[in-house]
Amino acid sequence: MAITSGFGLSCRPNLHFCHCFRKVRFGSVAAVIDEPDSFFKGYSNRSSESVSSYNDDGVDDGYKRPVWKRFTSKELGINNKLIPRPTRVVLEGLKRKGFKVYLVGGCVRDLILKQKPKDFDVLTSAELKEVVSTFSQQCQTVGRRFPICHVTVDGTVVEVSSFSTSVRSVRSGRAVKFDMERPVGCEKEDYMRWRNCLERDFTINGLMLDPYAKIVYDYLGGVEDIRKAKVQTVKPSNISLSEDSARILRGIRIASRLRFGFTRETARDVIKLSYSVLRLDKGRLLMEMNYMLAYGSAESSLRLLWKYGLLDILLPFQAAYFVRSGFRRRDKRSNMLLYLFSHMDKFLAPDMPCHSSLWVAILAFHKALSDEPRDPVVVAAYSLAVYNGGDMSEALKIARIISRPYDADLNELLEPCTLDYEELKEEVLHFDMAVRRALSHMTDEYHVAKAMSAFPKAPKSDLVLIPLQLYLRVCKIFECVKEGKQKDFVAKQGSKIDNELLTLGSLEEVRHVFARVVFDTVYPVSMSLE
Repeated sequence: MAITSGFGLSCRPNLHFCHCFRKVRFGSVAAVIDEPDSFFKGYSNRSSESVSSYNDDGVDDGYKRPVWKRFTSKELGINNKLIPRPTRVVLEGLKRKGFKVYLVGGCVRDLILKQKPKDFDVLTSAELKEVVSTFSQQCQTVGRRFPICHVTVDGTVVEVSSFSTSVRSVRSGRAVKFDMERPVGCEKEDYMRWRNCLERDFTINGLMLDPYAKIVYDYLGGVEDIRKAKVQTVKPSNISLSEDSARILRGIRIASRLRFGFTRETARDVIKLSYSVLRLDKGRLLMEMNYMLAYGSAESSLRLLWKYGLLDILLPFQAAYFVRSGFRRRDKRSNMLLYLFSHMDKFLAPDMPCHSSLWVAILAFHKALSDEPRDPVVVAAYSLAVYNGGDMSEALKIARIISRPYDADLNELLEPCTLDYEELKEEVLHFDMAVRRALSHMTDEYHVAKAMSAFPKAPKSDLVLIPLQLYLRVCKIFECVKEGKQKDFVAKQGSKIDNELLTLGSLEEVRHVFARVVFDTVYPVSMSLE
């Protein structure tokens, strides 16, 4: 690969992918690392060169090879001041010892997009034992197969990986094996960076930032894919998603958070391989689902999960609701479920998530309401009773004097009728039973398997995503409605949300946000302004 503009070297990388079903060979590619005059000006004209490569049958794959590029931090608008102190401490500690250090993965992507990264990952030339000796008691090595270091600074864990033990997504019997020789004339540092980038999941995560040289290395065309707002696998998507099906869910998560689309090939294989996510253990599936729903992009995540056939597998009750309501895979419209999560998203962010009990509670609440629509006043009274810890008299009193217009377009809401105090109380208690029953069905394999039974052509799944511990925690949110006012519970005062407590699952904070989400959905502020 010919590389100029500051690198002063020439090399021709040769990369061979070996797969258990099919062998794909990548030939050499000539490209130039140059320094563009501005961020995207003219970049699309020199982002890649089309070079022929051939499969085992001698067919020209027509695969486009990304060129090796570098950008200055200034060109990409990256400001080192956005790197938090704990990460800087780790970078500087390793730098002082003479090691090379880089920021890698999603944090570089988010810095380019002017978004606040969820976390910062460090890659270093140091061996892990040298990382441990640098930070001593602040550091511990985790992971057996692919070890990394966790360095704790000011209560924040910074993840540090080493070039020598960088993670490779290998799965027994479905792994892609690397046979990469160092290209002739290629400097060792360049080769190590390139090789590490090839082990990433998506091109937009394959960027490396040297915060001291203030250079971003782009070996995979990640900056161009950011410009195009596209999620694309590093390896051919059928191979990449087969060897690690978690990449399917990570791709959905990234696309929904950034409002990106998939490249055509990646989108095709996400749909084709959607069922492979069931190979993941339930803990991993719940973790990925929590990343999608608890960090401020739940509404767009649900849309993409539905679009690509994953909602049917992971949340079949919600998929059944979409089918019943005539919601198409590519539908741009909305519905009450999406409205609920859209309102929840307003309170959250990548660095300010909620506890998983909140989104599970919203799923159970909506399932009960979609199974049997209710009077909006009943729904309001119920959410208020949850909020104030079971003070039913106060909840009924406030609900009966609500004057804001409700959203009559929501099929889950009946036309209001006049209910006296006892009638309203009885309706609220009936609805509470329905919510708790819905939650129970969501954690029961028999009912989950039956969720899509009315639609014989739809995918079937009996996956119970919600574990017992989380189920019991959600039950705690709702139990006050039936049991009455709790002596030790004090309802949250004021509208300000304590995001730290919400992340930890504080009952007071979760109930507060739950009630606000429900109320804002049933009685939208926009309608009262009209």
